[in-house]
Amino acid sequence: MLGDITAADELYIVTGYTDMRKSIDGLCAIVEDQLHMDPRRSALYLFCGKHCDRIKALLWENHGFVLLYKRMEVKGRFRWPRSSQKVRQLTWQQFDWLQKLFTYFDNSSN
Repeated sequence: MLGDITAADELYIVTGYTDMRKSIDGLCAIVEDQLHMDPRRSALYLFCGKHCDRIKALLWENHGFVLLYKRMEVKGRFRWPRSSQKVRQLTWQQFDWLQKLFTYFDNSSN
């Protein structure tokens, strides 16, 4: 199925800032060259840019890559580790927490 992230055996968060203009080839290069990992393994790689309001997910399926992109439509940010380009393995529970730890900023009262 196209973009079924539950098919991934492993989840990885790429810490630091990622240039969100990068597409599949650029993100694969980060996984291979900087993290020394194989992007074609059964894993989901998560990337975040400077503003922390959008994330990209790179997933290998049987015959090709899937690139997922999420942009928040409310004012807020994902809490994202900012140490230099490293990788951390996540559990599915931690991935769920990451999505729920979105920090919401309500500026309507200003």
